[in-house]
Amino acid sequence: MADDWMLRQLPPAMLDDDFFVRFLSIFQTQASTLLAHAENLGHLADPGVTPPSMARWLGTWIGLDGVDAGLPEQLQRDLVRTAARSLPWRGTRRGLVALLEVLSGGPVEAREGGGAFPEGGAGADPGWGVMTVTSTGALGDADFAARVVDELPAHVRAELWVAGRQVPLTGSVPWDESAGRPIGVA
Repeated sequence: MADDWMLRQLPPAMLDDDFFVRFLSIFQTQASTLLAHAENLGHLADPGVTPPSMARWLGTWIGLDGVDAGLPEQLQRDLVRTAARSLPWRGTRRGLVALLEVLSGGPVEAREGGGAFPEGGAGADPGWGVMTVTSTGALGDADFAARVVDELPAHVRAELWVAGRQVPLTGSVPWDESAGRPIGVA
């Protein structure tokens, strides 16, 4: 055997029994495998070095479902890393901007009407947002828009502008301009 580390821990008299040595070697082989993997354990949760499939799976832990395996590997890793770092700000302007910067590969302009208001001080329309990017990066318009909708709070109506054109956000809250409220709300 190449490395008899487990056997070397036994008293020499026990090594005289051939059956016992062979029997213990089975456990040594299993333990050696576990020890080899234990050294890599800390790296398995690092999106920068873990295998791409593991990085995508890690994304599901934090609500980043469906990272496309067809995206460039570095983008997959950056998405998971950014989503993890911005998780405390998910649903806020800061969290959305961080994720969209990675997806678009460029600057993001985000305007919104949210905030913390005293009771009755929010005004008629606090739940809106407008995001402007120059590109959708490696994603198509529909996939990029779906990511935006996934990150928006449920009550927020939003607009997405890509290179000067509006991209529809399916699933965003529809708004009745004339009534000044979401459609379907009395």
